[in-house]
Amino acid sequence: MMRTTRVLAVLTLAALAAAGCGKEGSPPTKGPKPEDLPKYQVAQGFQLTDSGTWNKAKRRGHLVVGAKEDQPYLGEKDPATGTYSGFDIEIAKMMSASLGFDPKSIEFKTIASANRETALQNGQIDYYVGTYTINDNRKKLVGFGGPYYMAGQGLLVNKDNDDIHGPGDLNGKKVCSAAGSTPYQRIQADYPKAILVAYDTYSICVDNLLTYQVDAVTTDDTILMGYAAKVPDELKLVGKPFSKEPYGIGVPKGDNTLRFALDDAIEAHEKNGDWKKAYDVTLGLSGVPAPTPPAIDRYPAS
Repeated sequence: MMRTTRVLAVLTLAALAAAGCGKEGSPPTKGPKPEDLPKYQVAQGFQLTDSGTWNKAKRRGHLVVGAKEDQPYLGEKDPATGTYSGFDIEIAKMMSASLGFDPKSIEFKTIASANRETALQNGQIDYYVGTYTINDNRKKLVGFGGPYYMAGQGLLVNKDNDDIHGPGDLNGKKVCSAAGSTPYQRIQADYPKAILVAYDTYSICVDNLLTYQVDAVTTDDTILMGYAAKVPDELKLVGKPFSKEPYGIGVPKGDNTLRFALDDAIEAHEKNGDWKKAYDVTLGLSGVPAPTPPAIDRYPAS
């Protein structure tokens, strides 16, 4: 009990702290130094007047971006400074620069998975970057730029768990995921004998896993890699990814001008090396080298 409590405290602090440098098997405790992060050139004189979202941001003077705050190496918020860091945060900064806004001026807002569409529809945020899988159902509600990364659904279990080796072993097992997320919906549809548990954040799922209240946590392998790297003696990934999760940038439905501008920006930052530089100092710290970015899906205006 004492060991579990100690590990829980360590993970909770780590999950809220920024991601950091370290080799596989040695969980990082600090985030990348500011000087290690890429600098993105702000487009001068940029205009996107056909985009209602861009016009509103221009009048405001900065962009409001939805993000996650509890995903190691992807989107984390430092509780002491309020600073966000991670690969998704860097993508958001690249987009800001390409749209003519200084990335330092971004106002980040933490938005839970279940509330992403509502936040975009209500104008609470200008765009959303936070392990947001593009799928046809979501396209009915919001637009997507990208994808900028291809992940896959995986499973995280306790290091001493020898019962779960893949999704076929989940019958009767308590499986935790974020409410409203694609991974939650997939388990619900494809593995109905699993006992699903849902919370607003994955960090709560991982806390429950460390205290043996659930048997597994499921979400994208990118997210799970980060948690496993924090406490490698306690947690492990099992099996192979059993889905394809193309990460996109969520925008208000119908603002195709903004969506196409983000497509152009993603492609430009991939070509000029910014994408890989950002990956290497964030998600790359988990020990997994940068993959080839997926092709942009420039689907027709709707």
